[in-house]
Amino acid sequence: MSDLVMEKAAGEARPAAEQPTAGRRMAAYWPFVLPAVIVVGSVIVFPWVFTIWMSLHEWKIGGASSFVGLANYLRLTTDPRFGEAVVHTLVYTVLAVILPLVLGTLAALVFHARFPARGFLRGLFVMPMMATPVAIALVWTMMFHPELGVLNYLLSLVGIPPQLWVFHPVTVIPSLVLVETWQWTPLVMLILLGGLAAIPTEPYESALIDGAGRWQMFRYITLPMLAPFLMVAAIIRTIDALKSFDIIYAITQGGPGTASETINLYLYSVAFAYYDVGYGSAIAVVFFTLVVGLSVLLLYLRQRTKWTEAGAAI
Repeated sequence: MSDLVMEKAAGEARPAAEQPTAGRRMAAYWPFVLPAVIVVGSVIVFPWVFTIWMSLHEWKIGGASSFVGLANYLRLTTDPRFGEAVVHTLVYTVLAVILPLVLGTLAALVFHARFPARGFLRGLFVMPMMATPVAIALVWTMMFHPELGVLNYLLSLVGIPPQLWVFHPVTVIPSLVLVETWQWTPLVMLILLGGLAAIPTEPYESALIDGAGRWQMFRYITLPMLAPFLMVAAIIRTIDALKSFDIIYAITQGGPGTASETINLYLYSVAFAYYDVGYGSAIAVVFFTLVVGLSVLLLYLRQRTKWTEAGAAI
């Protein structure tokens, strides 16, 4: 004990010049941090800075670039095709978020209950999210066929006339949302199953003693307790639906006409079909701003939806 006291006293008596400073500690950290900084700067920061630089230039692949300032952004305000793409993106995103949330909540409630073969059925239910998007698109393209598709055959069994699905401008976006819902409802279910497993049993026991029914327990106990998990699922689904590209492109390529062309598809056409990388970069910057803005809004709502507030609402 006396040795420890002496060592401590010697350390306190050490001159200030010999004490480790924050600058020395930072200098020791840099060799470990620098590789990560270089990778992040090369992979994330530089591409975005270069994209912003390109958006301020008129530049077509194979030609010289010329500085035009905000002309590409002003061009977006008068581009009707971009306006349609924004509307298609928002409609697609809203439907592709609401439907998986509703169906995922129902599926989580069903699979949270105990019944025979529950584990096997859970595994079967999550299989769609394991498939590759291109394979899913090819399968659903065959199912959507107006004459040979299985969907119209199933409709004919209940007396409903055949539909054009992705081959009609009115039904193409709802049909694509159907594919998105089929693939990502299992993800919402898994998130909410974790939430249901974390809910304590005491509130349900008290509600049963008070004579509450199933709907009342769901409305005043389960749903408020699941609110933080629903917000997490909503954030993930919103970001994923906004940047959806592969399934839409593989099934419709933005058609018929431009009826299912989202911002992502329009950006791809401008940059890699028309080779207008300057205007395409402006679209990419605006699209990135839209995604970041919605993400910040959802994260703000997520911060306001906490366990304490959910519990207080019971």
